[in-house]
Amino acid sequence: MKVFLFVAAEYETRKNSINQISLWDGIIPAKEYAEFSVHIKNKYSFTDQGNNLWGKEFNLTLFWQVLPKTGRLFADKIVMTRYCLPDKNQ
Repeated sequence: MKVFLFVAAEYETRKNSINQISLWDGIIPAKEYAEFSVHIKNKYSFTDQGNNLWGKEFNLTLFWQVLPKTGRLFADKIVMTRYCLPDKNQ
């Protein structure tokens, strides 16, 4: 069994109710590798299509998918709310 994890910043705009920016992902290949540091740097740049995030709230969401060798796929997430980037003019 493997576990695929990824962290995304999620936010709303006038055009879309959900926008996602992938910040980090990883694979836990086996149970003995299940420990990892929460003090990690993002793998991907924190950019959006425009200036939608400046001064706006967003959520950080940890998604995971359990990928068994056989059987049903299981997925879930934890949402951490109310993060905010500074206003662009500051």
